[in-house]
Amino acid sequence: MIEYKGYIGVVDFDPEIDLFHGTVINTQDVITFYGASVIELREEMQKSLEVYLEVCEEQGKIPDNLSLESFSLDSLFKMLYCFKNRLQKSVYMR
Repeated sequence: MIEYKGYIGVVDFDPEIDLFHGTVINTQDVITFYGASVIELREEMQKSLEVYLEVCEEQGKIPDNLSLESFSLDSLFKMLYCFKNRLQKSVYMR
């Protein structure tokens, strides 16, 4: 996992493009990033989030950032389900 400004990114390897693919998980908006190394992943996540925050500001939208304190039980179950699926997917790809 990677954290930036309270957002959490999880990473999988995509063998079709030979890159790591990351997704920010504590938002209902779709924020993704790619990189070939940990350093590149961190940089790309930061860039993706900065663009997201700029777009939100331009559109007058409050950025979606679900902190653990604001999660409902239903949200936590959904997040755990996503983690389970990601783990199974990465295990099966090896």
